[in-house]
Amino acid sequence: MNREEKSKIKKELRNLEVQTRRKEKKKKNLVNWKWIGTIFLFAFLLSVSLSFLSETTIKQATLPISILITLFFIFLGILFDIIGVAVTASDEAIFHSMSARKVKGAKVAVLFKKNADKVSSFCCDVIGDVCGIISGAAGVTITALLISNFQFDLLLTTLIVTGSISALTIGGKALGKSFAINKSNIILYEFAKVVAIFYRI
Repeated sequence: MNREEKSKIKKELRNLEVQTRRKEKKKKNLVNWKWIGTIFLFAFLLSVSLSFLSETTIKQATLPISILITLFFIFLGILFDIIGVAVTASDEAIFHSMSARKVKGAKVAVLFKKNADKVSSFCCDVIGDVCGIISGAAGVTITALLISNFQFDLLLTTLIVTGSISALTIGGKALGKSFAINKSNIILYEFAKVVAIFYRI
């Protein structure tokens, strides 16, 4: 690599740094503190409520019900993660065109896309964390029931149950992300159609 090429690379890197700083300044000015406060409060209240619910009800569940609850909330977390990624990856122009033709759900899809950061944060972070809390609590119940019913080893049972829940959650979300990116417009449209039933605009 000669000096001229090195000089070009340095210039490109400087330009990249300048562009990044400009974007960072714009983002700082556009931070919606009201939304952050709202989502923080909502996440706190929802997590506390469901933690209390899990402590009082899930611990009393039988082994099959605990397994079903765990699988349901793992699936729910994966589903909302797919929706959150799809909203971010989708093409807004398509939904503007559909909205102009008054296709059901298109206006809601445009609204979601315009607020993609908020929708993604709610779906992936808030719902995902809540599902994690509940599936974790159900996992504790499964462990306790396995030990009491079958006299399994405490450490081994805990590791297997925890590892299985983590593997299903992480693996499911990894597969879901690829699907969400490839089918982003369809997923957002189908989700918007469902929400449009309750959210009329």
